[in-house]
Amino acid sequence: MHEQHGITTFVFDGNGGRLAAAPTEEPGGTSPDKTQAFTWIHLNRTAPEAIAWLNGAGLDGYVIDALTAEETRPRLSVHGDCALLNLRGVNLNPGAEPEDMISIRIWIEPGRVISTVLRRLMAVDDLREAIDRQQAPVSPGDLIAKLALRLADRAEPTIAKLNEDIDALEEQVPEKLVPASRTMLADVRRSAIVLRRYMFPQRDALSSLEIEDFTWLKDHQRHRLREATERIIRLGEELDAIRDRAQIVHDQIMDMRSETMNRQMLVLSIVAALFLPLGLLTGLLGINVGGIPGTNDPWAFSIVCAVLVVIGAGQVWLFRRMGLF
Repeated sequence: MHEQHGITTFVFDGNGGRLAAAPTEEPGGTSPDKTQAFTWIHLNRTAPEAIAWLNGAGLDGYVIDALTAEETRPRLSVHGDCALLNLRGVNLNPGAEPEDMISIRIWIEPGRVISTVLRRLMAVDDLREAIDRQQAPVSPGDLIAKLALRLADRAEPTIAKLNEDIDALEEQVPEKLVPASRTMLADVRRSAIVLRRYMFPQRDALSSLEIEDFTWLKDHQRHRLREATERIIRLGEELDAIRDRAQIVHDQIMDMRSETMNRQMLVLSIVAALFLPLGLLTGLLGINVGGIPGTNDPWAFSIVCAVLVVIGAGQVWLFRRMGLF
């Protein structure tokens, strides 16, 4: 392996081992002169040396543009016996949001694989650790298959965490819902939607790669790609389920809030109904005209209060009979 200024070069012998990469290797060079050997050049797009390397690597302009594009969705473009593959992996860097998925762009040709990333991708680190353990890929197709499996492996804990969060929210719904729970629900829904946005295009890209007739893609590597595709499909289905469960929890929260509001409105309506006839009676007695009964009677106020109590009690009895509360 040779690593310098954002450019990492691996040279594999095609038998699970790696060879020493020559630091003076020309940008357009491919593999050593061995039938099964091939090269993997991994570039950090933020390094100016990596861009300069790409410009001198003998690639077509559209390939360079695709490898350096700012934003792209997972997809596969076939160019003869070569392929341009874009994949996405969860962002597991410290302080980052997992749904802020990191893109890796890969140009695959017989004898050489070129990949570019903008940020650190843990799946690539896993692959490099396997190479250090002498478990190197044996062909470009094997490299892509292993990378696809690592991307799926890295995504599984994140989706499992979303499942745990939605389980906790479903348990909290029957209880008194706190604002933090509504915030967590919004975060779960947003994460599931964003992750799902890239999972299904990634499934389609890997599925398309599996059925293409590339000379560097062998049958057992197609099986690995199929396994990676199945994992992506399963993860996508789990995200669909999380999204649906989150919608159900959201609907339950809305029902609980509506029920609470309706109960409060009922209380207000009953209070207003109770005081409506009482207010009418006291209003009539309070008008500033002659002829109001009890004006000179010292017991008139007590009698009016007693009448109001009787009327209020009668209203409460009537409302209870009507089932209002």
